[in-house]
Amino acid sequence: MTSIVIPAHNEARVIGRLLDALLAGLPEDDTDIVVVCNGCTDDTARIAAERGPRVRVVETPVPSKHTALRTGDDHARGFPRVYVDADVVIPGADVLALAEPLHDTASGILATAPERRIPLTASAWRVRAYYRVWQRLPAVREGLFGRGVIAVSKAGFDRIATLPPLMADDLAASLAFAAEERRVVGAARVVIQPPRTWRDLIKRRIRAAVSTAQVEEHRRPEEASARTSTADLAALLRAEPTLLPGVVVFLAAAVAARRGAARAIRAQDFGTWLRDESSRQN
Repeated sequence: MTSIVIPAHNEARVIGRLLDALLAGLPEDDTDIVVVCNGCTDDTARIAAERGPRVRVVETPVPSKHTALRTGDDHARGFPRVYVDADVVIPGADVLALAEPLHDTASGILATAPERRIPLTASAWRVRAYYRVWQRLPAVREGLFGRGVIAVSKAGFDRIATLPPLMADDLAASLAFAAEERRVVGAARVVIQPPRTWRDLIKRRIRAAVSTAQVEEHRRPEEASARTSTADLAALLRAEPTLLPGVVVFLAAAVAARRGAARAIRAQDFGTWLRDESSRQN
């Protein structure tokens, strides 16, 4: 049985669209959906429960994604296990495509994630320019992070279950697997709503900078990193010189994020979650 765990903190505006997409393409008998409402003060639990008995709702008063993930694990019934952020959309059939490589233990694949689709029409031009560059970066194309969905086999779960509670749980999970142990599945697509404004983009990038620093505190210097290097940007420009304006915007966002994250990193504040509300608009 494939289990889907969805941590949700005040996601009443978006949880319904995710659940509807999942339920439309999943067989009833061999899939298991657990929504963990953590510290919710809105109608997330009610909206999820309205989807019927195929969705089990678990509530915890603790507003923590890590707590929600582990609570979901306590209630999930099987493997492969798929962790899905509440603010993305992925069809049920695509979840099954993620699970397929994980059934084959001989393949050595322990973790999978879908391709991203990021609709940028409603976003400001600087946000669009940023993502034109970001989506082309090697670490972004090849890693499992930044997709809002990650699936693991039982052996893959045993690998990530020992990770400490981190803000960038998807980055830490991606780095926990060697390149040959993880796969981005081309047959699966997830829709990720981007920020609409520059201000909300910077919120996301500050959060990413803080959480990356936290992940790196738990890794040895010689271990793999997902940081973007100047060599990566230079290679992009050589291949696509028209990306120059986007690279300038990308660097401006990186500088702003680094400045915004510096105080939190110095204070070891890895608990403040800068949430982008613009991407949750209908």
